Amino acid sequence: MAAEPRRAPMTSLQELVEKYKSLAGDFGKPVALSSFALTRAETESLFSSYDEDYHISRFFHFSEAGGESFAINGIPATHVSLDPEIQTIL
Repeated sequence: MAAEPRRAPMTSLQELVEKYKSLAGDFGKPVALSSFALTRAETESLFSSYDEDYHISRFFHFSEAGGESFAINGIPATHVSLDPEIQTIL
């Protein structure tokens, strides 16, 4: 069975950063991926898509802590934190 082609992110980077800031309060703080209120498939697709782009992914830091785990490009992750420098590409 062929893998399904990856679709473009359904949430813009600007929207994702704004949602992250509203959840984290500040850059650099881990936020549970489940807090973004997306389905499992949407969460994995969205964050995997951004993780595949070097110019974007260097600002994303995925980690594993307690909570629901998602496969981000095949790597388990429960949380994400963003560097404030991501604002330079918005």
